Amino acid sequence: MAKRDYYEVLGVSRDASQEDIKKAYRKLAREYHPDVNKDDPQAAEKFKEIAEAYAVLSDPEKRAQYDRFGHAGPEGQGFGFDFSNFDFRNFGFGDLFSDLFDVFFGGGRHQGAERGHDLRYDLELAFREAAFGVEREIRVPRTEPCDVCRGTGAAPGTRPRACPTCGGRGQVSFAQQTAFGRFIQTRTCGHCGGTGQVLDTPCSKCQGQGSVRRLRTIKVRVPPGVDDGFRLRLSREGEAGIRGGPPGDLYVYIRVKPDPVFARDGYDVVSEVPVTFVQAALGGEVEVETLDGKERLRIPEGTQTGAVFRLRGKGIPHLNGRGRGDHRVQVRVVTPTRLTEKQKELLREFARLSGERVDAGEKGFFGRMKDAFMG
Repeated sequence: MAKRDYYEVLGVSRDASQEDIKKAYRKLAREYHPDVNKDDPQAAEKFKEIAEAYAVLSDPEKRAQYDRFGHAGPEGQGFGFDFSNFDFRNFGFGDLFSDLFDVFFGGGRHQGAERGHDLRYDLELAFREAAFGVEREIRVPRTEPCDVCRGTGAAPGTRPRACPTCGGRGQVSFAQQTAFGRFIQTRTCGHCGGTGQVLDTPCSKCQGQGSVRRLRTIKVRVPPGVDDGFRLRLSREGEAGIRGGPPGDLYVYIRVKPDPVFARDGYDVVSEVPVTFVQAALGGEVEVETLDGKERLRIPEGTQTGAVFRLRGKGIPHLNGRGRGDHRVQVRVVTPTRLTEKQKELLREFARLSGERVDAGEKGFFGRMKDAFMG
C-alpha cells in the first residue's frame, strides 16, 4: 500500500510552521496512542504513521529532502524507518522522544523557575473609610529571597552544580517494553528533587532553600468608593518565586464594618431621620447626619412616615472618579409619649375639629371595674 503524504497524515499545509506541525502531532498522538485508544484496532498503525510523518517534518533537513524527493528520499531508499519493534531510538531524529514525553508526561526535562504563590489579606474598614478611601499599613507574613545567598541557596562564594544523577535535567528516564515496543518513562529526580542542581555548601541562613520567612509591612492605598468584598491586587507582593521565578501577588479583600447610621445601596447612602408629629403635619427643618457632616433638610407639611427625600451628590464617590451618588433620607414619624394633660386636651380638640372620635380621656374597662369595687 502506497504511503500517504506526510502533510496529509498530520493534517497540515505544506507551508505549515514547525509550531503548527508540533501541535498537530501532539493532538494526533494523544488521540491514536494504542494505550489510550483501545477501541480502534487500527490505532497502533495510525500512531506509527503519525510518528513517522512527524519524525521527518519536524526535522528541517529531512523535511526539505521530503519536499524535493518525496517518500523515496535523496538516495531513493526512503528514510530508513522500521516500525517492527516500534523503537523510536533507532531513528536518530533527536526531538521525537522529548516531544513524545511532552505529550504523555507533561513536558519539561527539569523543573525550572516557578512563580511564587499568591497571598490573601482581609482588611476591615469603617463605612467612611470605604467611602472616601484610606491608606493603611498591613503586616503580611511571606517568604522572600534570602538576602545572604540572593536566592541561590548556596553559601556565599559557592555555586550550585549540576545534579550528577540526572545531569541537570531534573528528571530521570526509564525504558519500558510493551506489546507495542519500548517506551521511555520519566520521573522527577530523587537526588535533586527536580531542580537539576545540588548544593555542596548550603546557605547557613536559609538552609539551602533560597528563601526566608519574614513579616513584611506593606502600605495599601484603598481608593474611594470600595464596597464590601472588593478586591485589591498588589502585584509581586506575594510569596517569593522558586528557583529564580517571579514573586506572586497579594490580594487584599475589603470588609466594611456595619455603620449605626448609614447603609449603602450601590453608590447611594441610605439613612433614617425621626420627625415629630407636628413637624410631619406642619412641615419644618430637621438636621440630618451625612458623610460630609450635618445638613439641614426641609420637611414639607403633610409628610407621611416612610417618605424619602434625596440629597444630591452626598453619597459614595464613584470608583471611576466621576461624581458621587446621592443620600436618600427616609422619614419616620415618631408618635409622642408621656403627654401632659394640656397636650392631651389640645390633641382631643384637634380630633374633634377633624371629626374624629377619641376616647383617650375616658377610663378604660379595668379602670371602671376598679372604681366599682373601691367605691
